[in-house]
Amino acid sequence: MAFWRSKKKNDSAPDDSSDSEGSRDVAASEPADETPQVSKEVDGAAESQSPGGGLFSKMRQSLQKTRRALNTDIRDLFKSEGRLVDEDFLGELFARLIRTDMGTGPAETIRDDVAKRFRGRVVHLEEILETITQQTQLMLQQESAEIQMSESKPTVILVVGVNGSGKTTSIGKLANHLSKAGHKIVLGAGDTFRAAAVEQLTIWAGRIGCDIVTGKHEADPASVAFQTVDKAVEIGADIAIIDTAGRLQTQTNLMQELDKIRRVISKKVDDAPHEVLLVLDATAGQNAISQARGFSEAAGCTGIVLAKLDGSAKGGVVLPIREQFQLPVKFVGLGEGIDDIAQFDPAMFAKALFAQS
Repeated sequence: MAFWRSKKKNDSAPDDSSDSEGSRDVAASEPADETPQVSKEVDGAAESQSPGGGLFSKMRQSLQKTRRALNTDIRDLFKSEGRLVDEDFLGELFARLIRTDMGTGPAETIRDDVAKRFRGRVVHLEEILETITQQTQLMLQQESAEIQMSESKPTVILVVGVNGSGKTTSIGKLANHLSKAGHKIVLGAGDTFRAAAVEQLTIWAGRIGCDIVTGKHEADPASVAFQTVDKAVEIGADIAIIDTAGRLQTQTNLMQELDKIRRVISKKVDDAPHEVLLVLDATAGQNAISQARGFSEAAGCTGIVLAKLDGSAKGGVVLPIREQFQLPVKFVGLGEGIDDIAQFDPAMFAKALFAQS
């Protein structure tokens, strides 16, 4: 049996530190048994905490660490009179591109494109940056960043990732984004092994004004997932977003638990989950590649949320992820505010990455 409890809107920001691997757990209130608890949030959507300035401005600001490193490195290749594109130049350009963690494949593609266009010519910084921007945009092209909605309600989204990746925070931002687009949302706090994660997601739900299903500490995550989908069906919600235990891609038992969650929710809603989003920490650089490799196979991921982009000098990591796994980047985290998330736009990303300061 599910329990309803009414809460008042809480405008205080969730503590993002609970998404860190070594964070201290905060005890969450627990029901008398292990039956997940459903909380009805009756208040309106949270107020935006992000200042205006446009999406491109936010994207550019978030990529400033990567962009400054790139521009400084590439600018150092040039003299005021320009630079001859020869083997030495191409080798130095390749080495500087690698520093953004874009990997050898994308860096080689960009280097070869520059060689094809300009070999033997004297070029200036602006020409090279324009060429790199165009090639990056081509490599990042994808069909769509839209959430794949089910033909019948609810659309079920499973969110996976390792502890510290920004998973729970990204769920809150995504729920807010979808809620503002007019969708009725139910959250499922399936990371039952971390009380702080449950508490954090409960705070997010209170700010957004949506339902949340929680369970007793260390309760069966599959039970929480089932009750979340069940509640979404009961109230006619458009989307159910389910958090999962932070896990390493090498933890077999946790991956088996993820399989169990998938089986359980598919019994309630055909073809669920409709999306399995992998949250990757942009600051992890090449380590994000190994995470994507493990999860894409074991979890059946359908898309990526690139979190903490604003704190990274390794924003180029999105390129090898697209190259190697062909997983679409659905959303990017652009800051700490509840509205600091955006659908991924390859053209905008490439321009923001290489725009001169």
